[in-house]
Amino acid sequence: MADQDIKKVVLAYSGGLDTSIILKWLQETYGCEVVTFTADLGQGEELEPARKKAEMFGIKEIFVDDLREEFVRDYVFPMFRANAVYEGVYLLGTSIARPLIAKRQIEIARETGADAVAHGATGKGNDQVRFELAYYALNPDIKVIAPWREWDFVSRSDLIEFAEKHQIPVSKDKRGEAPFSVDANLLHSSSEGKVLEDPFEAPPEYVFQRTVSPEDAPDKATEITIGFEKGDAVSIDGKRMSPAEILTKLNALGRDNGIGRVDLVENRFVGMKSRGIYETPGGTILLPAHRAIESLTLDREAAHLKDQLMPRYAELIYNGFWFSPEREMLQALIDKSQEHVEGEVRLKLYKGNVIVTGRRSDKSLYADDLVTFEDDAGAYDQIDAKGFIRLNALRLRTLGKLRDK
Repeated sequence: MADQDIKKVVLAYSGGLDTSIILKWLQETYGCEVVTFTADLGQGEELEPARKKAEMFGIKEIFVDDLREEFVRDYVFPMFRANAVYEGVYLLGTSIARPLIAKRQIEIARETGADAVAHGATGKGNDQVRFELAYYALNPDIKVIAPWREWDFVSRSDLIEFAEKHQIPVSKDKRGEAPFSVDANLLHSSSEGKVLEDPFEAPPEYVFQRTVSPEDAPDKATEITIGFEKGDAVSIDGKRMSPAEILTKLNALGRDNGIGRVDLVENRFVGMKSRGIYETPGGTILLPAHRAIESLTLDREAAHLKDQLMPRYAELIYNGFWFSPEREMLQALIDKSQEHVEGEVRLKLYKGNVIVTGRRSDKSLYADDLVTFEDDAGAYDQIDAKGFIRLNALRLRTLGKLRDK
């Protein structure tokens, strides 16, 4: 709270109205020095205005960091090795970005001698949990300021009044209530609130920012081939690219083909249900491609064990436990499973659909001589199946005899 002795705070700063108000509020309420940190995670916005705005507030230490490669390489790709999906459909685009932002904030706090960090997440959402669990995992003694849980503002007009009082620029489009809120990074965009709060009402088309409507997508399928090494995508159509370049290219392909839209009512960690519109074009292509190469190269029991663990892994990310020992343990198991997950997957992209049409690998476990309906030259003796079935039926036959008595 405001009675804490705070000397210097690192603020996760977008340069938008809310975080600009938070910046000034921190200076007024805590009388502390503020360091701003703006992360480029591929949200598609020009970030230099954030630097200029921070300078306008007299901020001396301003960090604007390009984290796109680190984001995809160290967060998105490890998550996709697990085929992580929350509640069956959500590809965790917001969830996976928060630990990286928090990690960099803690690093900057150490670099600048700050004793506190601050975020702009509200007291109703998951992000406050994700940020703060990461902060405490990386620096148990850090002080955390969450303005939305502390200040007395209760309405948009209160924020606008504060901004005008302190000469914080407010554009015309920010003066009214926003029709919905948006979070975006290189993996996805999410839209929530206002016009989307009724879960039975279809979202207006203007909500969608990263994909064309499937109805408006080309009438001809786009064919691509994705190359994998150790479970990570490394090439598209034979051209090697960096992790961020791969995801950027897949995003463009997905956008043009109307791929990646999800309308979801999810269970927030804080206890309520919320409706969100998610667009994850590149990730929606990458997931079935990764599963396709795994189907060829991953042992049956290893694959089944991964599928059993995946919901727990996804839940850990969703709830903010990226830096927990249990997530790291699961990651070690997942990464071990990916040692031979390499090869190429061919796909068709068509009007919102991702269709796997082929897969090949030098590490393939698919054996032609075992699955063929032709003469298999003794590779598989079908007579062996009789004993296999009788042994597996033993307990069922025993139970059946008992029921017949």
